[in-house]
Amino acid sequence: MRYLAALMLTVFFAGSAFAYQCPTLVNQIDQQLQSAQLDSETKTRATELRDRGSSLHSEGKHGEAVKVLNQAISELEAAS
Repeated sequence: MRYLAALMLTVFFAGSAFAYQCPTLVNQIDQQLQSAQLDSETKTRATELRDRGSSLHSEGKHGEAVKVLNQAISELEAAS
């Protein structure tokens, strides 16, 4: 029973941690989009990923949102 309680607390707090990370990642993407010299294809792809991640965050799917937002950041860094 203690194991189950500990597991539930861990899952709860992990979700909360992801929730606070999403807006930071969105802001980081926005800054990179403004400052980087990007071709239109890369910029469009990064913007789509940013919007999708933001939408997932709004739906409460923070783990998925962080993955998508990190993918956008990786693509922006690779293109820079």
